[in-house]
Amino acid sequence: MQLVNIGFGNIVSAERIVAIVSPESAPIKRMVQEAKDNKTAVDATYGRRTRAVLIMDSGHIILSAVQPETVASRVDKDITTIATALEDEKE
Repeated sequence: MQLVNIGFGNIVSAERIVAIVSPESAPIKRMVQEAKDNKTAVDATYGRRTRAVLIMDSGHIILSAVQPETVASRVDKDITTIATALEDEKE
């Protein structure tokens, strides 16, 4: 299982992330509100402004105070590290 830091020591499974989006658009705001109403939202912002919304394969929505680009680069970095390790094992 590959884990990725989403800010303030909060970590999620990279394999379970479906999308990383900005919270600015109306459809995403509605999605976040519905998740809060259904109690499937996880607020990992520590009281700061929400800058990224992570949509998980379980239907949960995770709110992060880290920019979407930063989270994506952390996920990409972890995936690249795994791919490199697997290639090294094959050789």
